[in-house]
Amino acid sequence: MDRNNILNSRRILNILLLILILAVGIKLFFHYNYYAYFSYYNQKLIAFIESFHPYDDIVFIVIQIFQVLVAGAIPAEISGFVGGYLYGPIVGTVYSTIGFSIGSWLAFLLSRRYGLPLVRRVVNPSIMDKYDHFIVARGPLVSFILFLIPGFPKAALCYILGLSQMNIWTFIGVSTIGRLFGTILLSLTGDSVRAMRIVLLFIILGIVVIIYLVVYIYREKLFQMSRENRK
Repeated sequence: MDRNNILNSRRILNILLLILILAVGIKLFFHYNYYAYFSYYNQKLIAFIESFHPYDDIVFIVIQIFQVLVAGAIPAEISGFVGGYLYGPIVGTVYSTIGFSIGSWLAFLLSRRYGLPLVRRVVNPSIMDKYDHFIVARGPLVSFILFLIPGFPKAALCYILGLSQMNIWTFIGVSTIGRLFGTILLSLTGDSVRAMRIVLLFIILGIVVIIYLVVYIYREKLFQMSRENRK
């Protein structure tokens, strides 16, 4: 068996292993009732936001801004889900996008103004150690792909990008458009749970799994692109 066949076989095995891990994870998530814990914190946040009616929409946008500024201390997956649950897929996406965009802009400016000492205080050290090479490798395409990936620490990325030479307007465009797809998925998820659209929930989950698989398959090309941008 030649080298290419060996690499292809390993890639297929890795993909099958990843699918198996995801399937087992989903099974355990529901079997051990972790969904109840996830739902509990969602309901707490929903009740908190609704308590500010008729200004609940403003409070929600402020929460999304704060979510970025504290570098993801409040998971975007929860706050984005809540936006769709409360306001529907369209309005929820708009509100989340406004909050994320303002928060990302502020995080970028704070990072650029106060530099690495601030970023090290705000961003988890493990994230800094893992992605610090992107401080130099600041191609807009690579950054856009990172914002596009579901579950990627986007709030931390805003601070890290502030240490780069990226233009502020390029950053706003990359971060806003890159976040949009994930924000739409989260809003659709929240709306689907409220309306009990189970089929749509599994479709969204399938889309997320496909994205993860594509990123996993082409991860080497992504890092190669980042290294080329450093030259």
